[in-house]
Amino acid sequence: MTIMRNENVVLRPFTDKDKQTLAKLCNNKNIWNNLRDYVPFPYSEDDADFFINLCQSEVPVQNYAITYKGELAGSVGLIPQKDVHRLSAEVGYWVGEDYWGKGIATEAVKLITMYGKKEFGLMRFYAGVYEYNKASMRVLEKAGFTLEGIFKKSIIKNGIIADEHRYGLVIE
Repeated sequence: MTIMRNENVVLRPFTDKDKQTLAKLCNNKNIWNNLRDYVPFPYSEDDADFFINLCQSEVPVQNYAITYKGELAGSVGLIPQKDVHRLSAEVGYWVGEDYWGKGIATEAVKLITMYGKKEFGLMRFYAGVYEYNKASMRVLEKAGFTLEGIFKKSIIKNGIIADEHRYGLVIE
């Protein structure tokens, strides 16, 4: 399933052809500094192959390749919640450094939330942002999310304990 926003930003399933570019984009310390530690660094083609296979096994698809003007630019996905939180999903995304500042992440977040509403019947979306990632906070704000709270000293990344800013969006 392809979700198109405009002629420049498209969300599509990952394919085996994405392996080399995905590894190249994600093997960047500036990207990894803002991701969870379960994403490996350095990031190899084997890591990309593992992630692509994982995405291809999802039914329905929850993680998409972000393309910009036909080129792989990053990834965006949903983590649907369970039990009493079953109408909510966490949103995760990243865009390669060469694509920063072009509005790509904002468009991708807008698309994935609309997809989550349509395909999963979700109504609440949230994302956590490390206190030093001001660009990601701006992405979420431009996508309609609002700051719901700051979780003090709730994360540790690169040996540094930091706050997490939690953003949310409700689509009824």
